[in-house]
Amino acid sequence: MFNTEYDVIVVGAGHAGSEAAASAANLGCSTLLVTMNLQNIAQMSCNPAMGGIAKGQIVREIDALGGYSGIVSDRTAIQFKMLNKSKGPAMWSPRVQSDRMRFAEEWRLLLEQTPNLDFYQEMVSGLLVENGKICGIKTSLGIEVKAKTVVLTNGTFLNGLIHIGEKQFGGGRAGERAATGITEELINFGFEAGRMKTGTPPRVDGRSLDYSKMTEQPGDERPEKFSYTNLTKPLTQQRSCHMTYTSNEVHDLLREGFDRSPMFNGRIKSIGPRYCPSIEDKINRFADKDRHQLFVEPEGWNTVEVYVNGFSTSLPEDVQFKALRSVVGFENVKFFRPGYAIEYDYFPPTQLKHTLETKLVSGLFFAGQINGTTGYEEAASQGLMAGINAALKVKEKEPFIIKRSEAYIGVLIDDLITKGTEEPYRMFTSRAEYRTLLRQDNADFRLTPRSFDIGLASEERMRRMDEKEKKSSAFVQFFKDTSVSPEEANPVLESKNSSPVKQSGKMFKLFSRPQIELEDVRQFEKVKAYIQEHNLDKEILEQTEIQVKYSGYIEKEKNNADKLNRLEDIKIPDNFDYTKLKSLSFEACEKMSKIRPATISQASRISGVSPSDISVLLVYMGR
Repeated sequence: MFNTEYDVIVVGAGHAGSEAAASAANLGCSTLLVTMNLQNIAQMSCNPAMGGIAKGQIVREIDALGGYSGIVSDRTAIQFKMLNKSKGPAMWSPRVQSDRMRFAEEWRLLLEQTPNLDFYQEMVSGLLVENGKICGIKTSLGIEVKAKTVVLTNGTFLNGLIHIGEKQFGGGRAGERAATGITEELINFGFEAGRMKTGTPPRVDGRSLDYSKMTEQPGDERPEKFSYTNLTKPLTQQRSCHMTYTSNEVHDLLREGFDRSPMFNGRIKSIGPRYCPSIEDKINRFADKDRHQLFVEPEGWNTVEVYVNGFSTSLPEDVQFKALRSVVGFENVKFFRPGYAIEYDYFPPTQLKHTLETKLVSGLFFAGQINGTTGYEEAASQGLMAGINAALKVKEKEPFIIKRSEAYIGVLIDDLITKGTEEPYRMFTSRAEYRTLLRQDNADFRLTPRSFDIGLASEERMRRMDEKEKKSSAFVQFFKDTSVSPEEANPVLESKNSSPVKQSGKMFKLFSRPQIELEDVRQFEKVKAYIQEHNLDKEILEQTEIQVKYSGYIEKEKNNADKLNRLEDIKIPDNFDYTKLKSLSFEACEKMSKIRPATISQASRISGVSPSDISVLLVYMGR
């Protein structure tokens, strides 16, 4: 059936568990992935899409590190969009609509082809812990499997409770039972637990919709892809999404069910995601708005099932149905299943180290919604990092920690363990101080060398990244070194309403002008010849344009990041006694004693720790 002992056991096979299992196995550790249902590996429980604002950057980072989410997303995409293209490149965010069934199938096939990885289907009901150290798991059948490290990625399954109107029943997802036993055991070990909620909209029959009454939302004309590898190709065919709106009539019909809503009658007490509210929450909080957007998203290439994005709800199914039938284009809608809310256990992430290992039990790691996050991408990135660090712990190697200035993944993990979260945490570009550095286009430059150093990113990935970096750097240098005459430059400048030049000057300066784009400088003969001679692809051309046009901003952010990193280098001993620093405020002493920051920089980000508290620490450290 399986070995008697593994290096790493991963519990749960959602997005976090799948990335954790893949990374641990690819680092050479014997790995067991245990899940309650092997048919539902990497299931898209909510919307059939990957990426989006800030989330697209995370998928690119996972890919740059050698994870699978970008490859699976590309291979199973039905539409690609680069969001925020009208803004600066720090805001550009790739997003795909996915084929839900193909997505889960592709993940399973990739995992089955991964060496060192075994699978087992059963519920894990407890953990084996001796002297504060993880030793393995026990299942609901009473089987014990030993392990050097364990990664918990339980998603919404820990004591999951589904709500539809007045009805409630145990479950981790529609049609699947909840997981029991682990929460109670962790609390006995001294962990603090809480409850969160999330929701999902109805799924409907696309054959019953009238798309002619909706606005079509096609994909990009020239679609790109997530993965930096040559294992995937951009889409040549795409499926459109559509958009429609709610109305005052729809809102009135929904309000009729508010007294039966678990959100308003007090049955749901836990906190839901602020940035993905239910439809009843939206019409209650934004009572002045007479309509809200609904995005009608196909679930795949061939299925007729449709996801109604923007209509997440836990109202009674008859109220959902009646209200949705009043939406334009939904007059004859047929339900596949109603929307629902789900409550589940999570563990405040201030109980973790930067590696995602728990502070209380050595060798035990948490990743995904168990840490209070929401979203496939946030979960997958934590799974990847927990899998890497579990493997490195087994091999007795240095932990793998990504700084805030290096990746959105670094921002995410640092926010979680330093600030904690009392509502489902979602990544936004605004959470990153250095978003000009953390763009989706340069994730491979930032992270592939680091992943290659620990043995996860392949030599082929590293070679491709090196080639891209050398070619784009050389092209930037070409613009700095090459002059252009007024005779050649002025026709291009005047066509873009940019003031002409009177003498020859470097192309870099002209290219830096806000009105001038790559397509304009490509008209210069020297540029044309250079691109042809060096065979530069779209990725290198885009990278060069960003490096030239945003060089001032990039340089400024690099300098700021360097200052922050100097504080990151000042380590605080694990067993440091804050009570002996009499000049520390009481709140700072209490918070730092609980969170146990690893560096001065991390300490400075804890809410309640003031600059004067940091000064006291620095003086004590002899700085």
